[in-house]
Amino acid sequence: MSENPFARRNKKEIAELVHVASGRNPADLCLDNARIVNVYSGEVIEGSVAVYGDRIAGVGPDYDARERVDLEGAYIAPGFIDAHFHLESSMVTVPEFTRAVLPLGTTSAVADPHEIANVFGYNGIRFMLESSKYNPMNVFFTMPSCVPATSMETSGAEMEAFDLYPFLREKWVVGLGEVMNYPGVLKGDPDTLDKIAIYSEKRLEGHAPGLSGKQLAGYISTGISSDHEATTIEEAREKLRLGMYVMIREGSAAKNLIDLLPLVTCENKSRFMLVTDDHNPVDIIRHGHMDGVVRKAIKNGLEPITAIQLATLNPAEYFGLRDLGAIAPGKLADLIVFNNFEDIKIHAVYKNGSLVARKGKPVYVDPPRPRPALRSSVNIKWLEGGEFEYPAGKGKCRVMKIIPEQIVTDTLLVEPKIEDGKIVSDVDNDILKVCVIERHTASGRIGKGLVQGFGIKTGAVASTVAHDSHNIIVVGVSDEDIARAVVRLNKIGGGISVIKNGKPLEELELPIAGLMSERPLLVVAEKIERITKAIKELGSSLDDPLMTLSFLALPVIPKLKLTDRGLVNVDTFDYVNLFEA
Repeated sequence: MSENPFARRNKKEIAELVHVASGRNPADLCLDNARIVNVYSGEVIEGSVAVYGDRIAGVGPDYDARERVDLEGAYIAPGFIDAHFHLESSMVTVPEFTRAVLPLGTTSAVADPHEIANVFGYNGIRFMLESSKYNPMNVFFTMPSCVPATSMETSGAEMEAFDLYPFLREKWVVGLGEVMNYPGVLKGDPDTLDKIAIYSEKRLEGHAPGLSGKQLAGYISTGISSDHEATTIEEAREKLRLGMYVMIREGSAAKNLIDLLPLVTCENKSRFMLVTDDHNPVDIIRHGHMDGVVRKAIKNGLEPITAIQLATLNPAEYFGLRDLGAIAPGKLADLIVFNNFEDIKIHAVYKNGSLVARKGKPVYVDPPRPRPALRSSVNIKWLEGGEFEYPAGKGKCRVMKIIPEQIVTDTLLVEPKIEDGKIVSDVDNDILKVCVIERHTASGRIGKGLVQGFGIKTGAVASTVAHDSHNIIVVGVSDEDIARAVVRLNKIGGGISVIKNGKPLEELELPIAGLMSERPLLVVAEKIERITKAIKELGSSLDDPLMTLSFLALPVIPKLKLTDRGLVNVDTFDYVNLFEA
């Protein structure tokens, strides 16, 4: 990790900065002829930014400096901060993620490592912390509160309050991650409340889709102070009125920015943040990271300086990152230089006063760092061949209905297609088999369901990226292709596999927890593009079929989801049978 924003400065360092800031000593660097975005006053000021060491000394035209850079009228703003994201969704390690997004202006991010924690528990979190050391981008962490997310699925680890306590004093840990188990909060689940109590001195992040009224009040009364799950302006307004900070999410699977932006006003703008949550590598390459979210917010009517404030000052103040988020004396010199408010094309990025990226490319040298190791994570019971058969029953079947560009699903009741006393995929009506195979303990458990909206006409798609417990999820037309796709993932040690007529079309190895690759983000993105193209050639019309597939296994997002233990009605938090009768 780079310089710790929480580190205490000694008297000598403070005195030296005072001398430079007050004009008695020269600065190390002065960025001249800049249009300075002031997120405090909401204005653009023409002038210079003086830097001494890793900090901003002053803002003004008359500082002496050992080095001067003429920005020729370009804009300069604080580095972007992603206030809530899951790095695992980028499918690369921290160093590779940094090399991709630091040139796009993201100088800090707050990660919730609950994906890898659901596979490896304590060791997964420690892997992420160790991987972030000596990294030029600040990576802060909130500790995963729900491992597993619920008791209705099998994860690779279980983390109770006692397991999270050792991380409490880590300087890079800024809070408790999204508390998805809101039923547990409301029912007074002892372990959930223990986690909240232990981390009550730090930020408590929320995750309460659709919660309202007295239940929402009960949830917020614990001290949980933010939420990124609002999908309608009415839901966001209620949470705002009850004191929550609203994280406006614009990721790969869930896109809520356009719907929620009208709620942001001059009076309440300090209560909002822009976040990505889950961002796949293809989206990062195509549309950018936080720069893309800010750009889209401006394009859709948000005042430019306000948009930048929502991605800089607001998250810094929310998480108590007092040395970040603005251009002012004493702040760390995390700065981005860009062309205009329409394009937000990043020309240069300074981290702790040093140039780290120019014209979209990193210019820093990766320092030597130890490589943390993790064991293999794919362990499934030997498949005999008939595991993916569905015996026929009476009445209609419950079917998960995909809602494009959302991670929520609807529930349908449909007459299944029956052949030889068994349910088969109904391609004509786009109703396909979907299974979740437990992959942590080789228990042999397989949850079986049906899904509408995935769209493939042949073949199968399997992945070890299946939120949040990350068992194997597979959707397909024939039982043979479904089985082959699962077997292929077992052979490559985790990842994504696309099968047609028994043969692999495309695949991606993700050897780190079945979630991440050590290869560069661009390489992974190109692989994902080929996989997505293959899935679309099988018939799917979804923009991001992989992200959509991964969330079909998350039993904390309404309405109907599938785990290795069976179908879950998320509204009632109960298992339900495939057949209604």
